[in-house]
Order: sequence, then structure tokens, then C-alpha cells
Amino acid sequence: MPEVQDIFQSYGNSYKQEHNLSYEQLKVMSAIQKCRTAELGAHIDECHSCGAVDISYNSCRNRHCPKCQTLAKERWIDNQKFNLLNVPYFHVVFTVPAALRPVIYQNQSKLYNLLFRAVSETLQELALDKKFLGARIGFTSILHTWGQSLSFHPHIHCIVPAGGLTTLNSWACSRKTFFIPVKVLSRKFRGKFLFLLKSQKLEFYGEQSHLADPFHFLNLLDACYEKEWVVYCKPPFKSSNAVVEYLGRYTHRVAISNNRILDVSDGKVSFKWRDYRDNNKLKVMRISAFEFIRRFLMHVLPQGFTKIRHFGLLANRNKTKRLDLCKRLTATPITDKTMASTLDLLSRLLGRDPTICQHCGMPRYPLGLSPPLSA
Repeated sequence: MPEVQDIFQSYGNSYKQEHNLSYEQLKVMSAIQKCRTAELGAHIDECHSCGAVDISYNSCRNRHCPKCQTLAKERWIDNQKFNLLNVPYFHVVFTVPAALRPVIYQNQSKLYNLLFRAVSETLQELALDKKFLGARIGFTSILHTWGQSLSFHPHIHCIVPAGGLTTLNSWACSRKTFFIPVKVLSRKFRGKFLFLLKSQKLEFYGEQSHLADPFHFLNLLDACYEKEWVVYCKPPFKSSNAVVEYLGRYTHRVAISNNRILDVSDGKVSFKWRDYRDNNKLKVMRISAFEFIRRFLMHVLPQGFTKIRHFGLLANRNKTKRLDLCKRLTATPITDKTMASTLDLLSRLLGRDPTICQHCGMPRYPLGLSPPLSA
């Protein structure tokens, strides 16, 4: 099956010659092109019993690479299991109107941070209100920037427990539905984000350059105030194990996985996508390779940007004490935090011990390293 790497290897260099790319985009493209090839070197294992030699090319480990997320995802999930409570969890998604997306794209670092801030303040302030829960909550937020067709569609996923810690250090349970009405969430988030947006020093280019005029910018904000913003909540998870499995699907996802790409030929790319506006129908989109690369690179995050964040009770300050108290109040077993080794994670993923020869079943040993071709 074709992969993103095949598209970058076949058309990437031509695309770079015709388009101005940022340093981060160039770095991502180069990493994906070289991933698991001789250009990044390899490690070599030999079985002393049967003499079989296995060469494993090194991964690029770039967070935007479709091939390199599985181990990172498993390691992150293994670490997060310690934070889960024995309560139901909700999945809440915050989106912004289409009119604001070009503004966000041209000011990514500032406005991605602003998205996180508006979402976290919205959830925490409403949760503290006695009309809804009257307690402090702890939750995890994840930024995604894409839609199914690889369009630019920034939104925040939140995994929120069904309850929180009161000022009397007791546990307040949520009802079966999410404790904050979606319409209340939506309007609070809308007000927060637009209020904070007014104070930002933003840059505007191309078709958005007219927004540098305060008159036009305020007109845009007024139009966004008039709209109902889309915030939705999915049914609660039944167990913490279900939360872990669900988190795994979202935390280290990239703009498009390799298994969605169907064909790369004649300068075109065909891939599967789900049309949510047409009853979630699965469809096939065929676009030029250059357009595919353009769409993929739109989702390269600013260097060093943290796309997974913890808030409230899960924030770093005094997290351990608060979490231990919440576990006692929710009858969650308190265990020592242990980290699985890389070998354990690989064995879990592969379903076998990677140190055992697949040919004869005897142990194999590192023979050496093959340096990168560019070295």
C-alpha cells in the first residue's frame, strides 16, 4: 500500500522548488522522506544459533510521521494510566467558526495557546459553579488541526471525568449526562475566545490583510458573536480501560494515517475520508500530489509546541497529593507509578519478544550499528 513517505519521496523535492516552506515544514518533510531508510542508519542483530542477521532501519521519530507514533503513543498511554480515576469520563470537543480559521493559521502559536486557555477556563469556571457541579475538575486536552479531507480545522478534544473535588475535599459526582449543558459551554467558550482574541497582536497576510484595519477585524468578531459555536459531548466511557483505548486513538494521531491512502499515480493521490455532513459516508477523494502535500504540511505544528496538556487537578503543581485524595474518594486503587521499558512496550505491540530470533526461536544479539548514509 502507498504511504505518505512515497508521496514525499516522489513529489516532495519538486514541491519544495516551487513553494516557500517554513523551517518546521522542511524538517518534517525531510524526516518522513528518510524514515526507516539507510539514510538514517540501522541497527543489526544476529542470531548465534542459526546465523540469521536482521537489519532494522532507524525511525525518524518525528511527531508528524505516520510511521513513528505507535511506540510514542503506547509509552504516553502507559504513563497516563496512573492518572485515571474509577469514574465515568466524557469526551468534549470545542471547535471554532470557519471564518476564524485563516486568522488562526496565520498566527498559530499565539492562537493555539489561546484555544487551550479559552477551553480550560471555560470548563473550570463552569464546573466550579454550583448550578452545574460546584467542584474542581482535572482533564486532558488535545489539539487537532485537521478535518477528514485534510482541510485546516483546529479543534480541541477534552477527556473530562464525571465529577470533581469540592472545597470540603469531598467528591462531587456528575449526573449521567455531562454536568454542563452543551449550549452553556458553547456560549461561554465563544465569549472567552473572542474576548481574549481582541487583546492579541496578530499578523495578517494575503486575503486576510484587510483585517489589519481594526474596523474590519471588529466586524469579523461581531459576525462570530452572532454564530452558535459548535461544542459537542459524546456519551461517557463505561470504564477507565475504555478511556485508555480511546485516548490512544487521539493523542498521537497525525493528519492522515497511511492506511487511508489508496493510490499514488500520475501525479494524483487517492485517499479515504468520512463525510460527516453526509451521514458519515465513507468516500474517496482524489487530488494532485502537490495539493496533498500542501494540505499535509498545513498541520505541521510550531517547533516545540505542546499539543497535549493537562489542566485543573491534573496540572503539575501538587498533582500527586490531589490525585491520591481523588483516588481514595473514588475507590480507585493507589499503586506505585511504574514505567514499562521500551522492550516491554515493543513486546506488547509486536505480540512477541523482539530479542528472540523468528527463524529458530533462540536469543539474538546486537551485532552493531550501520551509520547513516549522510554521515
